[in-house]
Amino acid sequence: MARARSLALLWLVAVALLLGHNGWLWFVQRIVPDTDIMALLPVQERDPVLQRSFAHMVDAAQQRVIVLVGAPDWDDARKAADAYAAVLAKHPDLFDTASASEQVQSEWLSLFQQHRLVLMTAAQQAQLEREPAGYWLQQGLAKLYAPFGGPKLGAWQDDPFGLFAGWMQERAQETPVRPRDGHLFVADNDRQYVLLPLTLKVPALSMTAQDKVLPLLKEAKAAARQSPQVQVIEAGVILHAANASSQASGEMHTIGLGSIAGIILLMWCTFRTLKPIALILLSIGIGCLGALSVCWLLFGQLHLMTLVFGASLIGVAQDYGIYFLCNRLSASETLDSRALLKKLLPGLSLTLLAAVIGYMGLALTPFPGLRQMAVFSALGLVFAWLTVICWFPSLIGPRSLRGGPLARGYGNLLARWPLLRATRGTWIAVAVFGAVAIVGITRLGANDDIRLLQNPPKHLIDDQIRLSKLLDAPTPVQFFLVRGDSAETVLQREEALKRRLDPLIAAGRLSGYQAMSNWVPSLRLQAQRRALVDAKLLQDAGPLAAIAQQTEEDAAWVQATATALRAAGTPLDIDTFLKAPASEPWRHLWLGREHGEVASIVALRGLSMATVPALRALPEGMQGVQWVDKVDEISSVLGRYRQNMGWVVLGAYGVVFALLLPRYRGRAWRVIAPTAIASLATLAILGYTGQHLQLFHVLALMLLLGVGVDYGIFMQEHPERSDTTPWLAVGLSAANTILSFGLLGLSHTPALQAFGTTMLLGTLLVWLAVPCFGTSSPLLKANADANGKR
Repeated sequence: MARARSLALLWLVAVALLLGHNGWLWFVQRIVPDTDIMALLPVQERDPVLQRSFAHMVDAAQQRVIVLVGAPDWDDARKAADAYAAVLAKHPDLFDTASASEQVQSEWLSLFQQHRLVLMTAAQQAQLEREPAGYWLQQGLAKLYAPFGGPKLGAWQDDPFGLFAGWMQERAQETPVRPRDGHLFVADNDRQYVLLPLTLKVPALSMTAQDKVLPLLKEAKAAARQSPQVQVIEAGVILHAANASSQASGEMHTIGLGSIAGIILLMWCTFRTLKPIALILLSIGIGCLGALSVCWLLFGQLHLMTLVFGASLIGVAQDYGIYFLCNRLSASETLDSRALLKKLLPGLSLTLLAAVIGYMGLALTPFPGLRQMAVFSALGLVFAWLTVICWFPSLIGPRSLRGGPLARGYGNLLARWPLLRATRGTWIAVAVFGAVAIVGITRLGANDDIRLLQNPPKHLIDDQIRLSKLLDAPTPVQFFLVRGDSAETVLQREEALKRRLDPLIAAGRLSGYQAMSNWVPSLRLQAQRRALVDAKLLQDAGPLAAIAQQTEEDAAWVQATATALRAAGTPLDIDTFLKAPASEPWRHLWLGREHGEVASIVALRGLSMATVPALRALPEGMQGVQWVDKVDEISSVLGRYRQNMGWVVLGAYGVVFALLLPRYRGRAWRVIAPTAIASLATLAILGYTGQHLQLFHVLALMLLLGVGVDYGIFMQEHPERSDTTPWLAVGLSAANTILSFGLLGLSHTPALQAFGTTMLLGTLLVWLAVPCFGTSSPLLKANADANGKR
């Protein structure tokens, strides 16, 4: 008695500490769950540079919000954009906006004018190597006298042959956006748009930041759309993150509150008193508090998806309390609750161990988010189990409970449930089930697409597609990674890669590429171009001198012009470019030195899925060039782990069976068989309904093992059908688990939906199958026969 009281008091102290820690986290630290979907994805540990390149691309896009304000008339579009920008201008602490003023353009241009002699296109370099002096004489005269000879970026003598102007034109073609009236302009066939590139000064994935930014964007959009002709297109990570946060939060409340409501209703109908309801909710609440505290100490943060998944913990954590309460209900009033617990403890311990093994299957995946969910759920079960062990015997006495009509009526169903015996009919049923299951399972396809982790609303997808088409923007998840021992090596390898990409652009399979070497050619290439210009254009009897003769300029003019041009032939290095404001849109392409090597990214525009196979084969034979397709890579990881986890599930069955064997011996197979049959039947149903198997179906089967074995243990702890107590515990536990995971099946996230649907079907089938593996009771059989005669 004293030992039990000491244990209860010790657990009270532990729970008080948990309450204090949770209060400190939520009300003092004001923790915010992580909503970054990338945190759920596997980390590329074998290649840190590859992982860094992907993170670099994602980080560059993460803080940006791109807004297009369009109308058929340019003036209307400009006025609407000004109204949009005016709303955001009141909050300089949240947004940073780009300017397209003439001063900014001049500052942007000045860096390149200092190095203009070595900046030319590949086509111009080929012309310099191929064309005679007369061609360049005509080019120079045409630039001098033609009123519409292309853009003029300074005085004629600063670029007499138009090489620098041609290079600038090519750079401008990397984007369809152009400056116009102090704004950035782009157009399609229907509208003219003002581009407003915004940079967030607050973390895009912070829920607090989302609560501040999203209302302002909504207000700005309303201010811009005063005319029905105006269209506003918005795209940015923060929009998707806010939608995911809202969706996950809503689902968390739906799943959690739905599970609690189901538990309360079932417990009331069963026991006709509030005390069991309060105790079950107490064990679940302490389980969630303990899981949250320990997970925060272990991981330093919690993902919102962990809390959504943790809400389904309610459907499992109540099993231990229900099992104790049902046994307390049917036990003799002379049996003390502590003595009853001692009798039930072996079975309760095995149920906890089996469930934890099921959840730990999630921890074997490469996904940090899934590992966190596994730890959260397993800890929640442990804390709920300890609550039952430490407190329930003291709080529930022999006369505390009385059964309601639901308990008596449901218990009577057991007498009418079939028992499997080694008869001819049983073997025929087994054969038919096996044939039907095999056919269904063979119909299962597989779909490991990583995009199943997220299901954004259609309007966000539509805006993203329209914006990508208008801006011809590259994708951040498919690109080339270029590496080398120095910046010069990387730039040279980029140039070699671009020579292989150019035929794809000429064939219309790509619209272009973005590379640092577009703006900073390798020093070797710059030296070649300087030497080529000097030899072909600036020598004493060359085209420059011929132009002077045609325009009646003297030798001093030729000398001064050539000297000024040669002065603009100093090499442009990568460090100088990166420090200049002109580099800001392209800095994400340069990773710099990472893990002993320099790396950069070559991004592709106008990429279609049909071109991917050619791009995948493009780097063959090229040193230091690698094709990166993060969607394909992670989807491959999902597929590989789906297969591996299938073997893990089989191994877990073996482990659980070995744990059951010492206690149940010849009946151990009866504990585990209902779950195995339900798993096969669930896979067959998924096959017949045209579902595609994915990792989350397999993970659900892993968890089903832990849940289903609980029911088998309950029934085999009282194998004779004369005792309906375990059948009542199984019914209550299964009903609540179905509620929890069935509500997960309502999730708008396909992965969670697949998980919930699998658990719903599997749990229902285990519930239906588990009484068939009991043993007969002559007394109950006689009662059943008597009832039948009536």
